[in-house]
Amino acid sequence: MNLGDYQAGTYEAQYEYRSFLPAPIHHPWIIADPKLQTLLGQADRALGELNAFSQLVPDIEFFIRTYVVKEATLSSRIEGTQTSIEDAFKNAEDLQPEKRDDWAEVQNYIRAINYAIETLEKLPFSNRLLRETHAILMSGVRGQTKQPGEFRVSQNWIGVSLKNAVFVPPHHTHVSELMSDLEKFLHDDEVNVPPLIKIALAHYQFETVHPFLDGNGRLGRLMISLYLASEGLLSKPALYLSAYFEKNKTAYVDHLMAVREGNHIRDWLVFFLHGVKETAESAISVFRAIIQLKERIEREVLPRFSHRRQDNAQRLMRHLYQKPVVDIKEICLLLNTVPNTAGALVSDLIKYDVIKEVTGQQRNRIFVFGEYLYLFTR
Repeated sequence: MNLGDYQAGTYEAQYEYRSFLPAPIHHPWIIADPKLQTLLGQADRALGELNAFSQLVPDIEFFIRTYVVKEATLSSRIEGTQTSIEDAFKNAEDLQPEKRDDWAEVQNYIRAINYAIETLEKLPFSNRLLRETHAILMSGVRGQTKQPGEFRVSQNWIGVSLKNAVFVPPHHTHVSELMSDLEKFLHDDEVNVPPLIKIALAHYQFETVHPFLDGNGRLGRLMISLYLASEGLLSKPALYLSAYFEKNKTAYVDHLMAVREGNHIRDWLVFFLHGVKETAESAISVFRAIIQLKERIEREVLPRFSHRRQDNAQRLMRHLYQKPVVDIKEICLLLNTVPNTAGALVSDLIKYDVIKEVTGQQRNRIFVFGEYLYLFTR
């Protein structure tokens, strides 16, 4: 099918409302548009550079853990939660009570991402993986009563009410068939479509099917990274598009709706590929800055510690790259030491401008590796 011949679907009359039934996507696609081909090449190159770069960065798993937290906070922010990256690293008891529900949703998303990444090593990208990840995403938080881990068996909608909805996805009787079609499309090697185009089409289709009663936005964005990892385009899960979608939230929503209402699939693909290119280039820039920061600290700060304290200082710094918000109790457990020793180490890192105290309290103090955390929020 040529992109110009694409028909997004049809509306079906239901009782007192209309639902949108998207056309299947598991069929041949012809991508002959010159601008799309050029942009696809640019996005592929940026993704390849990120993949190569990520394999050269020492201890990249530590840095990716912070990336995962960034993804969890930004993807959740699109859905209305207000947790910051710094707050996401804190314990629940360190937050004001009114912030804890949002914090819990972000923590679930972090667990869901980590579970999905680990499970990809033994289970292919599939509807089963999406359902299992969704169960973790929705467990014990708002939405926990909306069939976690199961495709919906009732109608959902986007908007204040079904009668006044901005968009009504397909009737639930179509969900299993449509999701099966999506899965076959992603795994059919005879459908000669570049992977980035495939996942762009699949993401649109997923969000249009809206197969779960809740959590579709977060899971739909996560599936982009999971698919790229499953296809070997990324050896490390280092690309997350939620920052791009959050920054361009109105355009993101408008493009999805423009496909449904006007068949503008080409414009969606252009928007998506721009996002891949921009996000990959941004991730490379962040990793470069991390390496420079790490080298500077190893050159200018760590040598100031005595030989006896060198091991503890290095262990704490390694920990801060994966969790840049800590307290004295956590440091004591990490280093198997007493509060006075941990406190002295912290005092020196504050003196050398590596970390800072953020509560202003004398007790239950929290310390942030601010220069590092800033790289993920700039």
